[in-house]
This record gives sequence, structure tokens and C-alpha cells, in this order.
Amino acid sequence: MIAVVGLVIGVVIGLIVQPSVPVELQPYLPIAVVAALDALFGAVRARLEHVFDERVFVTSFLFNVLIAAFLVFLGDQLGVGSQLSTAVVVVLGIRIFSNAASIRRHIFKA
Repeated sequence: MIAVVGLVIGVVIGLIVQPSVPVELQPYLPIAVVAALDALFGAVRARLEHVFDERVFVTSFLFNVLIAAFLVFLGDQLGVGSQLSTAVVVVLGIRIFSNAASIRRHIFKA
């Protein structure tokens, strides 16, 4: 329940303040969002399997975002930013769909 309240408060603050992302950080934002979604879907799956741990979720969330952003940064430095970004999105996308399938199987028992 606390997480839902925090989410609602964050969305309301975001709508009121309307923050802008600096141009230098814009390539990293989509990757960070996908990494965060990966951690979120993993947390939902773990919760349904009764193995959820807050510490694991927080560290997974932070490290997923940091590692994904670092890989995009590294790709930009090597001149292969778009290819490495695509690779990160594909890998995280596979993980998201895998977790979504586990969630679906758990909810619908199928």
C-alpha cells in the first residue's frame, strides 16, 4: 500500500512540476525506464512466489538502471551507442516478458 501511495504522489508531483531531462541525459532515459520495468516485473513475480525481499528489489532496481545506463554510455564512447542500446533493450525485454509469463502462469494457473 505504501508503494501505491508513493507512486501516486510521485506522478502528481511530476505532473505539477513537469521536470525536463537535460539533453545530455536523454539517450539514457529510455534505457533506465526499461531497466526499472525489469526490476519491477521481477519484484511482482517474486511477490507472487512469496520470495520477495525489499533489499533485493532496491538493489536490483538501482543496479539494473546504473548498469544499463553505463552500457549505453560505454556504447556512446565506443561509437556504437545505438547498437548497444538495442542490445540492452532486447536483453531486458526478454527478461520482462519472461517475468510477465511467470506472473501470468501464477495468476491464471496456466
